[in-house]
Amino acid sequence: MNYIIRPIKESEYPVLEDFLYQAIFIPEGIKPPPKHIIESPALQIYIKDFGTFPDDRCLVADVDGEIVGAVWTRIMNDYGHIDDETPSFAISLYKNYRHKGIGTALMNKMLAILSEAGFEKASLSVQKANYAVRLYEKVGFKVYDENKEEYIMVYHF
Repeated sequence: MNYIIRPIKESEYPVLEDFLYQAIFIPEGIKPPPKHIIESPALQIYIKDFGTFPDDRCLVADVDGEIVGAVWTRIMNDYGHIDDETPSFAISLYKNYRHKGIGTALMNKMLAILSEAGFEKASLSVQKANYAVRLYEKVGFKVYDENKEEYIMVYHF
């Protein structure tokens, strides 16, 4: 599959709403939540006013002009927050484009951008049952903290 990874265009910021919803991990056999769940303050922190903060960054995976995945980071007080100097990751791909190496490519490219920008680390939160844990470990994230349901993972540059 041919795809390119490129920075998101400002006119494309609205797609982050869809990818935020797609990023919600839904275990097998569980009914997906309604789409309006992304309007909750705990989730809006990932996308509200995206692009207006100096540390907002986003890359998209583009297949023949269609955005099929996105990885974005910002410094925010989200589930993966560890301090006010560390950007938190969000990543999502449409189901048909998962397990094809696109997520790994998005993560690696964003990690390179953050390293070049001088960050010392990056963080994320992931449910323990989510298959994406393996992706995050593969690109170099390590478990930093955990609770019953989730890991907070950190990547050190």
